[in-house]
Amino acid sequence: MKRIGLQQHRLKPPQVIVLLYIGCIVVSAVLLSLPIFHRPGVSLSFIDALFTASSAISVTGLSVITISEVFNTGGIILLAVLFQIGGIGIMATGTFLWLMLGQRIGLSQRIQIAADYNLSTLSGIVSLMRKILLLAFTIECIAAVILGTYLRAAGYETNLLAALFHGFFTSVSAFTNAGFDLNNGNSLIKFSGDYFFQTVIMLLIIAGAIGFPVLVEIWDYVRNPAGKTRFSLLAKITTLTFFSLVAAGAVLFYVLERDAFLADKSWHEALFYSLFQSVSTRSGGFATMDIAGLTAPTMMMMAGLMFIGASPMSVGGGIRTTTFFVLIAALRAYMLGYKNVKVFRRELADEDIHRSFMVFFLAMLLIFAAALAFLYFEGFPLNHTIFEITSAFGTTGLSAGITSDVTAPGKIILILCMAIGRIGIVSLLLLLKKDDADEDYRFPKERVMVGQ
Repeated sequence: MKRIGLQQHRLKPPQVIVLLYIGCIVVSAVLLSLPIFHRPGVSLSFIDALFTASSAISVTGLSVITISEVFNTGGIILLAVLFQIGGIGIMATGTFLWLMLGQRIGLSQRIQIAADYNLSTLSGIVSLMRKILLLAFTIECIAAVILGTYLRAAGYETNLLAALFHGFFTSVSAFTNAGFDLNNGNSLIKFSGDYFFQTVIMLLIIAGAIGFPVLVEIWDYVRNPAGKTRFSLLAKITTLTFFSLVAAGAVLFYVLERDAFLADKSWHEALFYSLFQSVSTRSGGFATMDIAGLTAPTMMMMAGLMFIGASPMSVGGGIRTTTFFVLIAALRAYMLGYKNVKVFRRELADEDIHRSFMVFFLAMLLIFAAALAFLYFEGFPLNHTIFEITSAFGTTGLSAGITSDVTAPGKIILILCMAIGRIGIVSLLLLLKKDDADEDYRFPKERVMVGQ
C-alpha cells in the first residue's frame, strides 16, 4: 500500500521539468539581485531581478533595465551562463555536468531529457545530447573569436580583451537567441550599416533557432557526404518552413515599409533591414532599428512571425515551425478532399495533427488573455501590447519600447508568457494530461453543426 501511494505521488517528467525551470528562474533572480554582480552604487529590485532572470532563462531578451549599466563583468558572465542553461535546456546542461563528472546517465535522467526536448523515444538520447553540446560550444567559440577580432579590427572596441569579451557575450546571446546586448540597451542599431557583423549574427540566430536535430543531421552529412545519410522528415519540414518564413517575412517587411522606414534607404540597406528583422523574429530578438518607429501593419506581421517562433528542439519559443506546417498541411488536405495528410511521401499521424491544433488554440487563448490583462493594467496601444506579448511568448525579445515602462502586474504577465513560451505548450499539455483511462463503454455518435 505504501509503495502504491508513493507511485501515485511521484512527479511525472513534465512536472519535474516545469519545477526545474521555475526553480532555476528563482535561484537566478536571487543571484542577479546580489550586489557582487552589480556596478558600484547600483541596486536592483527583486521584481526586476526576477524579470531579468526569466528573460535570461527563457532566452527572450526583453529587459526592464540596461544590462551594461547595472551589471559588472561578473554579472554579465552570469547572464551568459543563464543563456546557455536556458538555450540548450536544463536537462542538456545537467547531462553535460553528469558527463564531465563521469556519471552514468540513468533511465530517469533519460526520461526527463526526453520530456525537456519533447522526444518520443529514449534511443540514442545520450549520444544526441553529446552532439548538441559539442556543436553548440564549437559554434559559439568560433563565433566569439570572429566577432571579437572583428570588433577590434573595425574600431568598435579599442582594447582586444574588451573586444573578445564583447564578442563572447554577443556570440552566446545570438546563438541561444537570447537577444541581450552590451550596447547600452540600443540592441544592434549602431551596426545597422555593418553587413559583415549582421551576417554573422543572422547565421548564429539561424543555427540556434532551426533546431538541434537539423544541425546534427547536417553535421553527420558533412562528415560523411558519400555515406547513406538521409535527412529525416522533421529536418525536411523544419528547413522548408523555417526558410520560407524568413523569405516571406523579409518580403512583407519591405512591402509594408518601402514607403515608410525604407523610403529613403538604398537597395542594399533595404535588403539587410528587411532580411535581418525577418531572421530576428524567428526568436533572435536583435534589432537594427527602432521597432517603435515601424508602421502598425509591420508590427502585426512581425507579431505573427514571433507567434510561430522557432523550430522544435531549438533555443526558441512560440508554437514552433512544425506546428505551423502541420496546420497548413491539414487545411490543404481538407480543402483538396483528402482524408489523410501526406507530405514528402509520408503520412502524418492523427495524434500529431490533433496536437498541433490544440497547441495553436491554447497559444491563441494565452495571447488573448495575456493581452487583455496587459491592456487592463498598463493601457498601452493595442498594437504595442500584442507585439510585446507575442515577443514574450515567442521568447524573441523584440520590443516596441514599452517594456521598461511597465508596472509590476505587467512584468508578471510578461514573465508568465516568457516562461510558458520556453517550457512549451506541449509540455504544459502533458503536465495537465491525465493517464489514459480505460473506456469500458461507448456512446452512439451524433453530428453537430460546426462553424455555421
